[in-house]
This record gives sequence, C-alpha cells and structure tokens, in this order.
Amino acid sequence: MTRKARAPTAPTAPPSPAPGPAPAGPLLSRLEVRNLATIRDLTLELRGGFSAFTGETGAGKSIIVDALGLLLGSRANTDLIRTGEDGLLVTGFWGGGEDEYSASRRVTTQGRGTARLDGEVVSVRELQEWAATRLTIHWQHSAVSLLTPANQRSLLDRQVGAEVAAYTAAYRAWGEARVRLENLRANERERARQLDLLTFQVREIEGLAPQPGEEEPLGNELTRLSNLETIAQGAAGALDLLSDGETNAVGMIAEALRALNAGAKYDETSAQLQRDLRDALDAVQAVVGELRDVAEDSAPDPEELARVEGRLTALGRLRAKYGPTLEDVLAFHASAEAELAELDRDERDADTLEAEVGRLEQGAVRAGEALDGARRRLAGPLAAGLVGVIRELGMPHARLEFRLTPLPHPGPSGLSDVTLHFTANPGEDLGPLADVASGGELSRVMLAISTVLGAETPAVVFDEVDAGIGGAAALAVADQLGRLAGERQVLVVTHLAQIAARADHHYKVEKHVEDGRTVSRVRLLGDEERLEEIARMLSGNTSEAALSHARELLSRGRGRAAAN
Repeated sequence: MTRKARAPTAPTAPPSPAPGPAPAGPLLSRLEVRNLATIRDLTLELRGGFSAFTGETGAGKSIIVDALGLLLGSRANTDLIRTGEDGLLVTGFWGGGEDEYSASRRVTTQGRGTARLDGEVVSVRELQEWAATRLTIHWQHSAVSLLTPANQRSLLDRQVGAEVAAYTAAYRAWGEARVRLENLRANERERARQLDLLTFQVREIEGLAPQPGEEEPLGNELTRLSNLETIAQGAAGALDLLSDGETNAVGMIAEALRALNAGAKYDETSAQLQRDLRDALDAVQAVVGELRDVAEDSAPDPEELARVEGRLTALGRLRAKYGPTLEDVLAFHASAEAELAELDRDERDADTLEAEVGRLEQGAVRAGEALDGARRRLAGPLAAGLVGVIRELGMPHARLEFRLTPLPHPGPSGLSDVTLHFTANPGEDLGPLADVASGGELSRVMLAISTVLGAETPAVVFDEVDAGIGGAAALAVADQLGRLAGERQVLVVTHLAQIAARADHHYKVEKHVEDGRTVSRVRLLGDEERLEEIARMLSGNTSEAALSHARELLSRGRGRAAAN
C-alpha cells in the first residue's frame, strides 16, 4: 500500500508526511537461523514497533538481514554456510497461534536448496513472491538503486497507479496491433505461398470426398471384380450338380418326394418328412436361380474394375500425404480450412488494421498525456515532502524536484522520462541525482524516500542506511524511523546511539568463542543492559559520564516517541 505525501505549509520547511496505514497482514514474529555464517543456532522472538539491532563492529549485525534476504529470494551463496556444516536453514514465522504462517529456505554446500511455505516445497520464485508482500529490506547499499531512471520514475508512479495502468494497457494494445500489422506486411509473400498451398490441399481432399471406413468395402469389391471368371466357373459347377447335370440334386429330391407319396397317406412321420423335402426342394431351386445369375455374370467389367482400383489408389495417396487414416485426412482438411480462413481474414484485415493501429496510437497518446498530467500534479507535493525530510537529515539547503522530459515517441513507461534533480548546496543549479549526489547524500535521500513513502509491506528492514550521518541529523533519522514504526514493524541495524535510543526494542548482536569457534548471538536487552549498550555506542566505554549521556539520550528518545 502506498501513500501520498502531504503538501507543505511553508515552502522553506514543509512538514514531513506521516506514513500511511500499515498494509494488512501479520507481522514477522519469529526468526530461526541455523548454521548461517557465525550463527550456529538462533531463535529470535520479534515484536511490533521499532526494533534496533546493535553490536560492535564485526559482531555480525547484518547477518540478520542476510537471513531475511534469503527468504526474499536473494542469491544463496554457499559462503554463508557455517564452516564445517552441510548446510544452513532460515525460517521466518508471521503471526501466531492458529494464524501462524512460515517460510523457510535451506541451502547446502553443494549449492542445492529447498524453499518451503507452511512446510510445502515451493520454488524460490514462489517464496520470493510470497515474502515480498510481507517484508521489505533497504540494504546498506540499496541507495544505489536510486541512480537508475526506472527507479526514479517508479517513486512518482507509485502515486498515480490508475493512470499508469491505463497507459500500460493502451500502449500494449497499440504495440500488439502494430506488431501484427508489421508481420502481415513482412509476410505477404509467405502468406500468398501458404494460401496457394492450402487452397490446393483443401480442393484435393474435397475433390475425392473421402468417407471414413470406405476402403474396406472397396477392397472387397476389387477382389470380387478381379476373380469373376473363377466365381462364374464355381457357380456353373454348382448348377450342374444341383439342376443341370444328368443326375442332379433337384431331380433326386423330386424322386424322393414321389417315393414318399404312398406312405405319407398312412404315416404322419412320412408326411412330415415329405413336407420337409418339399421345403428343401424350394430352397435348392432358389439357390439354383441365384447361381444361374452368378454363372451368367461372368464377363469382366474393365471400367468398374478401373474405377474401384483408381479410387483405392487415390485414397491411399491422400492417406500417405495427410494420414495415416482417412479420419486423419478429414481432420487435416478441417484444420487447413480454418487456417485458410484465417489467412483470408488477414488479407482482408491488412488495410483495416492499419487504421486500427492509428486509432490505438492516438489512444496511447491520450493515456500518456493523462499520465503526464497526473505526474506533474503530484511531483511538486511529493518533492516538497521529500525535501522537508532531507533538510532535517543534515542538509538544510537541499533542493529536489522531479523533471519530465518528453520522448520523441511514446515509450513503454509513457510520453516522458522522469528523473530526479538534486542539489545539497545553496546557489548551485539542480542536476541529475545520479551525477551530483555523493554517497552520503544519496543514502539520506534514500532514507527520506523510505520514511516518506513508507513501504508496501507490514515489516520494513533497514541495514545501516544511517551510515555517514551523526549529531542532529542522526536524531532526525531516528524520528523518521520512529514515525514509520508507528504504522509498520521496523527493524533497523544501526551503529548510531541516537537511533538505538529511539527504538521500542533493543537487540544486541554479540560474538563469543566456544570450543575454539566464533559464535554470534542475538538477545533482547533489559533496561540496564540497554543503558550500558547506548553508553558503549556513545563513548566506547561505560563510564559514569557515558552512562549519564546515555540516560539523557534514552529519556529524550522516549519523549520523542510519546510526542509522536
């Protein structure tokens, strides 16, 4: 969730915008780390509000950030694995009780890894996408990202999401139509060749009009036509035996019927047998009639034979080209017809598509103009809010503005380039941030952006973004972080006592030697321990003067927290 900066009440010292409402979602409640760098086994209970992590140089404060970075999909360098161990494991827990969610990542010395969400194996990309909605990390050197025009533009575009979405959709529609038109024009010769080929193929199949299953009966017919003489001879031989021969079946059955005449008058069995013989005679005579037709149809029909042979051959060629079955041939025909229709449509659409491309370009330009207008309306208030914070951070003469530079043609991000222009010194012209800001100035601009714009996640981690500042500027940084912590869970790795004193919870990272090995531990400090740690950060010792200064700083931090 993003927020808009409040407009300043005075041009010289505009008030700092308060962070927007915290994004919905549970906070990071626990972090478990195994075998990461100098950490052997750590379970860290975390709380809401502002948490500071401090420790002496080299104690491993940033290891906590490295662990969280693994959950955000950062590169799993095997150098992070504790010496002598097979792998490392980081697990983060969000929420608690029945509503607790977990994300973990394991990395082995072989470079293999496993990511899990609530115990289920997922890809690192899925882990990254899940964690990125719940956690944001501002790395120690992430201010460098401000040097890219895309990131500078995104700062402003976070405030004009609807206009950005409208332009992106319009630009994409125009681009897709433009690509299609270019393809149509570039492929005219290929399209003509394809049209000719598909037209021939469709006509070839339609000319023969194949029917599924017709080859088997055609094959049977071809066999019959090829053996008509043999068939006729067989029928003639059967006729001779049944009726045409000197001794034949019809004559013999007739004689048998006459022989039964006398007995049939007196014996029902004989009468029934006589009736059966009469039925048999009728059946034989019917067969004789059909055999005579077969015997007389012995003359071959060359035209019919050629027709059947020709169709079978033609069907075979179709199968060889478009098969292997006639069903496949018909499926190819349907596909070719559909492709032919599409090519015909492309041919007809080429002229109308050109007009459509022009219409969509005009739509993209209108959306781009609306986007530029929204950017200009919000650029001033946002820059004023950022400048107000930057000046509090030890640069009282700083100036900053967003500048829109028209592009010669609409681009993927709009009609204009958006760049940050900056100067920290009075009397100097503003210049591109990437050209004029020093490392320390860039870090403070980044911190202002982080606290003014907040983060789109419930938890935000800062890894020593306070490097290079101190004194009043450090107090201002602490106030900014405190305001952000009023709406989000803020975790800060810091070396500044002023920032640590402002925190709601103070964790100390310490190194110990156990069994000849270095081990880092993290623990939540009580009031007295915190006083001593603040004194150490201020003076390098816990003298009474340092402790007195620490008490004053802690008291001031509590007062500022109460005031906010």
